[in-house]
Amino acid sequence: MLETQDTIAAIATPPGRGGISVLRISGARAAGIAVALSGALPEPRRVSLRRFLDADGECIDEGLLVYFPAPGSFTGEAVVELHGHGGVVVADLLLARVIALGARQARPGEFSQRAFANGRLDLTQAEAIADLIDSGSAAAARAAARSLSGEFSDRVGGLVEAVTTLRIFVEAALDFPDEEIDFLADEQLQRLVSDLRARFTKLRAAAAQGAILRDGMTVVLAGRPNAGKSSLMNRLTGEDTAIVTHLPGTTRDVLRQEIEIDGLPVHVIDTAGLRGDADLVEEEGIRRARRAMAEADRVLLVEDATGDDTGLAEYETLPAGVPVTVIRNKIDLTGESAGVARGGDRTTVSLSALTGEGIDLLRRHLEEGVGYRPEAAGALSARRRHLDALDQARGHVETGVGHLESGLGGELLAEELRLAQQALGEITGAVSSDDLLGRIFASFCIGK
Repeated sequence: MLETQDTIAAIATPPGRGGISVLRISGARAAGIAVALSGALPEPRRVSLRRFLDADGECIDEGLLVYFPAPGSFTGEAVVELHGHGGVVVADLLLARVIALGARQARPGEFSQRAFANGRLDLTQAEAIADLIDSGSAAAARAAARSLSGEFSDRVGGLVEAVTTLRIFVEAALDFPDEEIDFLADEQLQRLVSDLRARFTKLRAAAAQGAILRDGMTVVLAGRPNAGKSSLMNRLTGEDTAIVTHLPGTTRDVLRQEIEIDGLPVHVIDTAGLRGDADLVEEEGIRRARRAMAEADRVLLVEDATGDDTGLAEYETLPAGVPVTVIRNKIDLTGESAGVARGGDRTTVSLSALTGEGIDLLRRHLEEGVGYRPEAAGALSARRRHLDALDQARGHVETGVGHLESGLGGELLAEELRLAQQALGEITGAVSSDDLLGRIFASFCIGK
């Protein structure tokens, strides 16, 4: 349970040497702590230059103090922010002084959790704060900002309202059985169901794009030694990330680099070459390569287009359930044209990591592989739990409509609509458990 009676404090800026550090205090004792630290409480929401004093009256630091009285603050409680000089020692001294005056160290995400508990944010807005901080691209940041502004919540609210309208219609008809309403023939019911389905489709699409932007995708480069994995890594990242030589076995560990494709964050991993006669160090590299492949969103199996043995023998040994794209590299030596060929469950991209021919085709293929559409506007920062809740809510609606069409009566439709409302309420936190809230806010930064 949330200990809202405690006054909490935390350093809200990253540790290390910098221009400033910000210490945030929230709770009933915040104003008193500010007075003990600086001698007087400044006017609300006015920046004041103060000396921050220790228990003996000696100056710990000099900086800015801002006071936000309840409920007009981020958390809805009295909040004090101390803006001091950056540096690990001085920030820790200031935090220790604040704790000695009656505050306690905040847990991860506790400031945002209090904002949620006090009605300053709903759950999707609180999660959007963390997503904005962690955004890996400008597009992801824009999606998080839209959710933080309340757009996601408003659209979920519109869905809830549409479900409620349909539920009221159904239950009102059930209350008057003498009217003998034919649900299936009622045009108003059909309009309400059609509108609800359209709302689900549009919101699910916007949320799915946001989830892709938030999570990005992980791509592992695999294949035999000297197939050109490291060259492809360097071409994708635009840097000399991996060492490239004519000698086999150059890459013996897992190399990681983040890139961006049309706003989509992509985590590219280069791995040790797969071969049977590896030495002890290479064997460990191959073991790590296989572990990385098992956790990837897609494996790019790189083969040397100039060789007789293409390396596709490794295809059958790759982890089950992970999508694989075959990369025919070095087409600059074979005279082939760049292209994408699809056959069965396997896609082959022909390219040259050396010249860059076909790299754009690979980028488009990666986008398509996760369903990312860079031209799509209005993406909303979303998480897997949001998508699951939307799918669950729509599932209840479709199940209820199916019951009605099977002649089982409107009562079952009304019950499924109630369950759909409950599933949608889990998205914004209108319906939530303490366990869910604990898991969500535990992933936040300390001090946020």
